Amino acid sequence: MKTSPDVSPDQPPVPIPMGANVSNKSARRGWWGWIAAVVLVGLIGWGLMPRALPVEIARLETAPLQVTIDEEGVTQVRHRYVVSAPVAGHLRRIGLKPGAPVVAGQTVLAVLEPGGADMLDARSQAQAEARVRGAESARDQAVAQVAAAQASLELARNEAERLRTLGARGLVSARDREVADTNLVTAEQDRRGAEFASQVAIHELEQAQALLLRAQPGAGGDGATMAITSPIDGVVLRVWQESARVVSGGLPLLEVGDPADLEVRVEVLSRDGVAIEPGAKVRLEQWGGIQPLEARVRLVEPAAFTKVSALGVEEQRVNVIADLIQPAGGRAPGLGDGYRVEARIVRWEGDVVPRIPAGALFQRDGVWQVFLVDGPKAVLRTVEPGHSNGVHTEILSGLAEGDEVIVYPSDRVADGKRVTRLEINAP
Repeated sequence: MKTSPDVSPDQPPVPIPMGANVSNKSARRGWWGWIAAVVLVGLIGWGLMPRALPVEIARLETAPLQVTIDEEGVTQVRHRYVVSAPVAGHLRRIGLKPGAPVVAGQTVLAVLEPGGADMLDARSQAQAEARVRGAESARDQAVAQVAAAQASLELARNEAERLRTLGARGLVSARDREVADTNLVTAEQDRRGAEFASQVAIHELEQAQALLLRAQPGAGGDGATMAITSPIDGVVLRVWQESARVVSGGLPLLEVGDPADLEVRVEVLSRDGVAIEPGAKVRLEQWGGIQPLEARVRLVEPAAFTKVSALGVEEQRVNVIADLIQPAGGRAPGLGDGYRVEARIVRWEGDVVPRIPAGALFQRDGVWQVFLVDGPKAVLRTVEPGHSNGVHTEILSGLAEGDEVIVYPSDRVADGKRVTRLEINAP
């Protein structure tokens, strides 16, 4: 039997049971076992708890928004002229090639050897006289249209300059200045069109007078020739008849035009054409240059047509005609007739628009909803969307500035689900 060391020497030793030390060790081991069990249960519970779902989050912001109609377009010369054979005869070989410059009334496009006796009857002479009188009236009308177009251009130029001065002082809106600039561009194009029509009318008169002279008795011998000159200043666009041959009256010979006067023809769906207004902005991309070109819609043609898409679906489409306004002069370096461009027609735009990524919206039972991030949880919220361009969508109600929403929510996201921000490391 052991004695206790904590006793006085004068006192007799107190006996200690043999199993007491073993009992203390067992008690300590029991406590450690309970602690380990609690920790193990805690780790198991923590591992079984649903973890926060990583999601991509975007914030509602106020920024400009544009809604565009994106379609392919083709450039074309606004005013083109197809030169035809005025009478039947033998056409000499045409030596001009596409791109050759021509001058109105000076450059000989083709030489024709008429039959001589084809226009000696009374009926042909009467037709030639009537044609001369009609050509004279057309020339006078074209000259008057040039004067009217010039007056409209001066008025539009003065109006644009006045609004530009007032705009610098903050007295008129940017919208009014844009309308004035559009009217100025339209007036300039109308003036160019009137001058083109005047040149064509003068050319028609000269051709009619030449035919009338040839209809006189003795004026058309077998060796006589008729020189067909260019009606406008420009270049040769296409040559339809290059080789020498016998041609009939009215047969197209070649086509001339001014490549500096370009416009763009864009085919859009008829339902999109209804929303496009004259004067709408157009941005031309993928035309071959670095910077996009600017244009304005001049006309939405009133008649649509049926076209089969690449997928074999019949579509009703309509042509939208736009005028180039940049660079100045209406022609970019290297851009010509029949060139392909990608047009973005602005259907609607706003400078201060509350918007979120379009991928954050989804529809349930006909109602548009988003998942709002409220602290660590996702909250289902009903919203009212406005305009959308496929990338961003306007929010009319349901969200406040600074709210964060989940972009492209998966099926795992639910109302009350714990979420965490997904960190995307850009390369």
